[in-house]
Amino acid sequence: MRTASLASACMGLFVSTSFAQQFEEIGQRALPGVTTTSGSPDVNWILEVNGGGVVLGDFSGTGNLDLVVVDGSTPERVQAGKPGEAPRLMLSQGDGTFALAGEDWDMAGGRWGMGGVAGDLNGDGALDLVVTEWGRDRVFLGGDGFQEVTAGAGLVGSFWGSSAALLDADADGILDLVVVNYLDFDFDQVASRTSGDCTWKGRPVNCGPEGLDAQADQIYRGKGDGTFESFGAGIGFVPRASAFGLGVVTGDFDADGDTDLYITNDSTPNHLWENVVAESGRSFKEVAMRRGVAVDANGREQAGMGVGTGDVDGDGRSDFFVTNFSGENHCLYLSGNRRSYRERSHMTGVAGTSTPLLGWGAGLADLDNDADLDLFAFHGHVYPQADRAGTDTAYGQLDYLMRNTGTLEEPRFAPEPLSARAPSVSRAAAVGDLDGDGDLDLVAVDRGGPVRVLRNELKPSAGSWLGVRLLDRTCANSAGVGARIELDFAVEAGDGGEGSVLTLRREITVSGGFQAGSPAEAHFGLGDLGVPIAGRVYWPSGDREAQDVPGSLLENIGKWNQIERPSK
Repeated sequence: MRTASLASACMGLFVSTSFAQQFEEIGQRALPGVTTTSGSPDVNWILEVNGGGVVLGDFSGTGNLDLVVVDGSTPERVQAGKPGEAPRLMLSQGDGTFALAGEDWDMAGGRWGMGGVAGDLNGDGALDLVVTEWGRDRVFLGGDGFQEVTAGAGLVGSFWGSSAALLDADADGILDLVVVNYLDFDFDQVASRTSGDCTWKGRPVNCGPEGLDAQADQIYRGKGDGTFESFGAGIGFVPRASAFGLGVVTGDFDADGDTDLYITNDSTPNHLWENVVAESGRSFKEVAMRRGVAVDANGREQAGMGVGTGDVDGDGRSDFFVTNFSGENHCLYLSGNRRSYRERSHMTGVAGTSTPLLGWGAGLADLDNDADLDLFAFHGHVYPQADRAGTDTAYGQLDYLMRNTGTLEEPRFAPEPLSARAPSVSRAAAVGDLDGDGDLDLVAVDRGGPVRVLRNELKPSAGSWLGVRLLDRTCANSAGVGARIELDFAVEAGDGGEGSVLTLRREITVSGGFQAGSPAEAHFGLGDLGVPIAGRVYWPSGDREAQDVPGSLLENIGKWNQIERPSK
């Protein structure tokens, strides 16, 4: 019975359907000829699997979202001692299309680029960039162009960095850096598909991660001038070197006023690092198993790849959406009592659709501006051999929008293909309003293929959304990364009953889940809620007292707005 059900599901997941897709693929026009390199199509080594990265942010200071494409390399280039393909900054043209930035923005290639994240590292108001590598992670300061400062940035070691996050871990007003590391890879030590005896469903494949050594994640304290220093042990962040890290998100997951970390791990339990302040000082404590977000509903570890976070059920606490390997369903962890979570993918409609799929870039966002959060996930297998008969999956797979068709208190998700594009091998993805029209668009990377732009064709009305960007001149964290924004709405009760207040919450984060960076902004779909009656900003450092959102901004719906923190 299970076999028949899975086969039927696969037929719907790998061929086109009759859905009127909400997103149009405009990559050929938006980024003509822009592709990434990730080894060969045969994927002989695990190093070739993960693909490149994308980072969205206003690097040029025009108010539009620019795009950094992080590129990879090939085994032949590495073994010949040649650098990999260089990261590229693509400047927004304001309509969802991009043009290559001038030579002032040129970046040299590293060994093998993976992902990245952007934020103001030195307090000058300009957006800076961290690029993760199989090799030495790199730092570029922005402004009128990029200046690489890696040599003096204080980053330690040469590992396989997959994803990165910026957060104010110690509430000093300066962004700190977390690098999520994957595994110890060396061409002379790791077997390839052709030289080893690794198999998957009876077919020779590249080797790993099982049987290879994982690498511990790293955390650095920002010094406010674009440089860092290690403070992992000093702040209690001492990851076990047994987890194959891939994705990361930040947020105030325990609702205590500071920023925590959630990291997805391949074939090992996920990690939740709670930021705790005690008499002995500030420290991180790993509590994923205790909180219920380390494994699936049956207590099994999964191959966590991508991750998104947001308040799905309106209880004031963030939830988690995690994409996993084929044969494992994607997980939706909803917050419960006493800081706990419960895995609710089956009851919310997420599990069945996702079981044959292998997910990467993912997120939670209001993609249809109806005031609740939807899910999106990009898919593609790690083995080209998945196209062989009898695997119950495929190498190229459809990417999915899981639309929230339930209520704010009881979410439920209905899957539909993101676009009319044929199945592909997708990897990193980021979400943002690329054309300034108030609906959220997507950018994604195919493994060793084109960079994709998916334009949202929602065509929202002026009253159906509100955008917020923050400005903090009082500290180096000028975009307010880690801040929480709340908007209150009056809700009428039926049958003449007393009305109530509904609160929507968003956090300013820049970690995009898997090998991606997101813009430091908050997007609210309003649906039929109307104009907010009140709003608050909780800034990420200081006494956590709320700043009231100006009434003029609350009425300025249908636009991107800026809120500045008052001077002390």
